[in-house]
Amino acid sequence: MIEAPMGDARFFARTGPYALADIANAAVGTAPAINRMFAGVAPLQSAGRDEVSFLDNRRYVTALEQTMAGAVIVHPQMQARVPSSTIAIVTASTYEAWARVAALFHPVPAPRPGIHPSALVDREARVDASAEIGPYAVVEARAEIGPGCRIGSFVSIGAGVVAGRDCRIGAHASLSHALLGSRVYIYPGARIGQEGFSFATTKTGFLSIPQLGRVIVEDDVEVGANSTIDRGSTRDTVIGAGTRIDNLVQIGHNVRLGRCCVIVAQVGIAGSTILEDFVQVGGQAAMAGHLRIGQGSQIGAQAGVISDVPADSVLLGSPAQPRKEFFRQVATLRRMTRRPG
Repeated sequence: MIEAPMGDARFFARTGPYALADIANAAVGTAPAINRMFAGVAPLQSAGRDEVSFLDNRRYVTALEQTMAGAVIVHPQMQARVPSSTIAIVTASTYEAWARVAALFHPVPAPRPGIHPSALVDREARVDASAEIGPYAVVEARAEIGPGCRIGSFVSIGAGVVAGRDCRIGAHASLSHALLGSRVYIYPGARIGQEGFSFATTKTGFLSIPQLGRVIVEDDVEVGANSTIDRGSTRDTVIGAGTRIDNLVQIGHNVRLGRCCVIVAQVGIAGSTILEDFVQVGGQAAMAGHLRIGQGSQIGAQAGVISDVPADSVLLGSPAQPRKEFFRQVATLRRMTRRPG
């Protein structure tokens, strides 16, 4: 199959064309005062004369030198490597600039206000007139859907759930016992607010413990596809503002994530653990319950965290340990297992 151009019109809306000055302004960068129009964005290897590209990784400097792009977003240190036929848009934050320029040409689609005829919206629910409720969605009693929200097909919004301004809820997601701030994006299939894994062990079996907390999702959070966030048992589960949660992540009851945390795919966080602001957790890492992970810490992929972590730590391995200790042990094991001769 022939590779389609970036931003296939079957799936992605496009605006433009835009003048070079407008693109440089969106990039928060500088460019020559040239009266030139551009129609879209594309990779260095395939961009044409009317398209904008970017370089963020020095490994692709050869592609930069050979590009046919009409304009390229580059760091000041790379400006000299831009071909003479290509206009340099110079900024110190190239990846951020690329995000802004790509969004200029391909903005998030605006909601189409209204409730689809197949949707079921309880008469006691409050849906703002500017919100979009998709096919077969269910909005239960006392739920509140704020201005500019987009509720996808087959979404279930439980009783009393609140979605603030400009939220997007992807297809087949379900929300209960949850309060969402503004500009929250819940990807398809995510489960927010279900009961946590909590029970008492008795002589005759297990006795479920009522889960009486909520899930609080603050502004500008994204929750990836098929991720799950349990509601609190005795207090709320909280996802801090600006946090990004990847696909297939499990967050237990009473967990609290600080601001701008990054949780990569298949991470599991057990109940009542606290991640302070700006913590980053690599894929498939796991954390035991009732821990505190200090601000700015980085937990490596597949790490197993079983004790509190000081701020600004970098941990690897299972059980997780400081990076230097981990690599020292790896080097020691290699020396011990190396056969003589």
